[in-house]
Amino acid sequence: MAVTIKDVARLAGVSPSSVCRALTDPARVRADTRERVESAAEQLGYRPNRAARSLITGRTANLGVVLPDLANPFFPTVVKAIQKQARRFDYAVFLSDTDEDPAVEVPAIRALAMQVDGFLLCSPRASDHELRSNARDKPVVVLNRRITPFPSVTADNADGMRQAVGHLAALGHRAVAYVGGPRTSWSHRDRQRGLRAATAARGMRLVEVGNVAPTVDGGAAAADLVLAAPVTAVLAYNDLVALGLLQRFQARGVRVPEHLSVIGFDDIPVAGLLGPPLTTVAIDTEQIGRVGVDLLLELMAGPVHRGVTRRVLPTQLIVRGSTGPTV
Repeated sequence: MAVTIKDVARLAGVSPSSVCRALTDPARVRADTRERVESAAEQLGYRPNRAARSLITGRTANLGVVLPDLANPFFPTVVKAIQKQARRFDYAVFLSDTDEDPAVEVPAIRALAMQVDGFLLCSPRASDHELRSNARDKPVVVLNRRITPFPSVTADNADGMRQAVGHLAALGHRAVAYVGGPRTSWSHRDRQRGLRAATAARGMRLVEVGNVAPTVDGGAAAADLVLAAPVTAVLAYNDLVALGLLQRFQARGVRVPEHLSVIGFDDIPVAGLLGPPLTTVAIDTEQIGRVGVDLLLELMAGPVHRGVTRRVLPTQLIVRGSTGPTV
């Protein structure tokens, strides 16, 4: 015999209507009630009919995720966390990869709009105006960028750079280079500002060698410019850029960290497996995805007239073998 909402309500000690709200609009239900309902539903093996729920609520029970490059190891962990958290509330996730092309983002959002209840935009590359104009019909939360009036989840890039610069200063470095990411990247600009402030506060010289694609090839293309600069350390926009720097330095016979120290950003899964293992600023990508889903579900439950919600998550310097004292 099929398990019904009434069976779940009886086990959870709540009304059938509370069960319905907990499973169809969880953000509007108290946390303890929602947990009892979810526990009862799991014990009984109850699964709501998605099509019937859509007819009742007018919602699809789908969330849309748009990101620039799924091949970048930073994003899969964010997506996995999004999917895991979405499943807790019985939402499915539709994914669109724009291949680092800002012109693809708006069409991707339009294509998904009729199939989802809200969007998580991960590190979007399109302009603020384009995103505000084309993503206003659905609830939107932005990850790794801030766009008024959307809620956002970002990492504390400035503090991450402060930690990295402090580490290099303690090792005796007084002149450092920075290989930046795409000019359109909000994370690049935020990290750049933090780095400028941190080096200025310590009286260190900063050489900015330009902007590259956030890839291994981008880092390799900038390596010779770094070697031509009078610096003893280099900070990269992300770990992929740092990996490209390491590969090119090795090809030119430059030993890391004996000749030059290297610091990345993100702490992607392979960072600790490189030769030498990469010192980097770690971002909790799982927390970014989880908090993003929670914010989106709160937003979908109804407008909150308390200004824009901005969650800034801490960063942590992970010291490994690619940094050392100056010779």
